[in-house]
Amino acid sequence: MRNLTASILLAIGLTGSAFADTTPATPTEQPTTAAVSSTASTPGTATPTTATTTSATGNEVKAVGTETTKPEGENTPITTAENSENVPSVTENTPSEVQPEMVAGGGFAEDLSVMGMYRNADLVVKSVMIGLLLASIVTWALFFAKGSYLLALRRRLRNETAQLVEAKSLNDALAISKKFGNKSATADFFNDAELERTYSQESKVASGIKERIEMRMERRVAAIIRELGRGNGYLATIGAISPFIGLFGTVWGIMNSFIGIAHSQTTNLAVVAPGIAEALLATAIGLIAAIPAVIIYNIFARMIAGYRGEIGDIATGVVTLVSRDLDIENSKAR
Repeated sequence: MRNLTASILLAIGLTGSAFADTTPATPTEQPTTAAVSSTASTPGTATPTTATTTSATGNEVKAVGTETTKPEGENTPITTAENSENVPSVTENTPSEVQPEMVAGGGFAEDLSVMGMYRNADLVVKSVMIGLLLASIVTWALFFAKGSYLLALRRRLRNETAQLVEAKSLNDALAISKKFGNKSATADFFNDAELERTYSQESKVASGIKERIEMRMERRVAAIIRELGRGNGYLATIGAISPFIGLFGTVWGIMNSFIGIAHSQTTNLAVVAPGIAEALLATAIGLIAAIPAVIIYNIFARMIAGYRGEIGDIATGVVTLVSRDLDIENSKAR
């Protein structure tokens, strides 16, 4: 009986021990926890990590602390809100303005020479430039043609005047003037005087003859000056209106440049600089045509004025010879 009781108690004890080993932890027991340091690791420093494990078997508690060291030289980048502002964005902002295209030589892609600006100019500006160039050609053609003609006339007139110094009467002057040729202004003066004296042979009033000869001389001088003045009107017109025509081309070109600014939606001067340069070229050509025209007009005006004074002296000399001849004839008649 005693052995049976001992066997029963032993079986109960073994069963309780086995049940105690397989029973899960009660709510009063603490689970395993791990604490990780939040401090960012720096290069070359070790970050300690402590893990605490708590297990319960009955009333026994064990704490185990371990320390792990991060390998030196291995960095873990940490991005925070503080340094994220300094991180450049992937896409960069591109400038909205149109940049001028540059060539290898350092200049703009467009040809900004005189011929290049002419080729790139507007049709109206081109027409203005062509018209001004034609006006300039007319100016210089008049300068060389008429200038040489006036110089030749003055040289010829001085030679004829030098030969007439020794003439004592109208007949002597007529004999000398026959050597000057048909296109000589001096010979025309003496021929007019001789014609009027022939028409007035029956007149006995010397003063009337002299007045009529003077009027003939004045008309001859006026005709010569009027002939020499041909072409000066073109020079005066070119010199007066060429700057305004060039200004019209400039205004038209700048207007197109501002329209280009509106279309390109940019205020960059490099975008519209070629158009403005083309417009200003029209003004430059206008001044190139106008300035020589004004200068040449003044030169011709002085030359014609000097020539008029010289032929005026010849006309006075003709009247003097006629007056002397008439007085001598009247004296002989008395």
